Amino acid sequence: MKLKNLNLLVITLLLFAVIFMIGCNSTNQSKTADALYKFDDNITTHWASRENIDALKSQGAKENKGAKGAPYYVMQPGESLTLLNTDGAGIIHRIWMTIDDLFHIPEEWRSMTIEMYWDGAETPAVSAPIEDFFGHALGRTVKMENALFASPEARSLVSYIQMPYRTGAKIVVTNESKKRTHRIFFDINFSSMNKIDNDALYFHAHWRREAPTTLGKDFEILPNVKGKGRFLGCNIGVIQDKKYIGWWGEGEVKIYLDGDKENPSLCGTGTEDYIGTGWGQGFFIGPYHGSHLVDEEKGLNGFYRYHIPDPVQFKEDCKVTIQQIGGTNRANVKKMIEANVSLKPVFIIVP
Repeated sequence: MKLKNLNLLVITLLLFAVIFMIGCNSTNQSKTADALYKFDDNITTHWASRENIDALKSQGAKENKGAKGAPYYVMQPGESLTLLNTDGAGIIHRIWMTIDDLFHIPEEWRSMTIEMYWDGAETPAVSAPIEDFFGHALGRTVKMENALFASPEARSLVSYIQMPYRTGAKIVVTNESKKRTHRIFFDINFSSMNKIDNDALYFHAHWRREAPTTLGKDFEILPNVKGKGRFLGCNIGVIQDKKYIGWWGEGEVKIYLDGDKENPSLCGTGTEDYIGTGWGQGFFIGPYHGSHLVDEEKGLNGFYRYHIPDPVQFKEDCKVTIQQIGGTNRANVKKMIEANVSLKPVFIIVP
C-alpha cells in the first residue's frame, strides 16, 4: 500500500560543479589531510572563533588579558551572525558549535538556520536549519558519530565535510525565533592556500520537507540538478501518520542520472535496505549509514546514507527520490479501509 501522510524532512549533501567548474572529487588537499606524516607549504592553518572572529595570525585569546573572556555570542530574536568571512582560496575542514539549551527544545532548533556562500555568490550553497544540516532529524539531537558528522554527547554539532573555495567563503547563522535569545559557541577550522585544484568541487546542501506528503507520489530527496558533480548522500527524517498500521519503510530509493526520464539508472530494494540494514529498521550507527533516531511511540525516525566508499557521480544532471510504500497484513488493510484511510494497493504477497 502507499502511505499518504508520511512527513518527510531531508537534507541532501552534494559536491557540485557549476558552470565554471569541472572535474571530480579528488583534491591534493584532501590527500594531504589524509597523509598525517606530510607537510604542505601551500597550507596555512586558521581557526575562526568568538575570540578571533577573523581567524588572523597572533590575534587569538586577546579578551580578558589572555584568559577566557568572550567564548560566545548572544543572538537576539531575528539576528544574523557571520561566523566566517574570509578571502582567498582555502578549504574548510571542521565546523563545531553548541547553542545553550536548544537540545531540549525541538521547536526552537528549527528557528536556528545556517547558510554558506562560496566565492562571493549571492545565493547560498547551503541553507538549512542548523540541526538538520549537522545530521539530526526532526529537531531531536541524539548521540552519534559517523564519517561526516558527530554529536558525542548530544550536546554539540560537528561537521568534518571538506568544503573548498577559490576566492572566499562566508558562513552565516540566523536566530529566527520570535521570542528567545540564544548563546552560540563555535569554531571553524580551515586552511588558506595559494590555489585549489581545478577538479575540486563546491559543497552544496539541499533541505526540504512535505507535511503531509502526497499519496502515490515519490518524495524528492534531491530535485533535479544540472551540471557535473557527486551525490554525497542524505539525512532523512520521517513522522509516521498514526492512521496507518504496519511497517512504513518499503519504499525504494531511485537515482536518476544523466538524462534518465521515466526510469532511474540506480534503484534499491527498500528504505531500510538503502541504509544497510534489512527486515525493518532499528537503532544503529555506522560511518556511512545509520538509523540514529527511533521513537516508535511518537512515530519518529531519523536515518542517513553517505556515498563515500560507493561514489555516485553525474556528468549532466541528477535526481534522487524515495517511494512512499508501507507493508502490513490483510487484516490491518481491512481495518484501515473500514476507517476510510487513503490507500493505494501496490501488490499482495500470498504465503
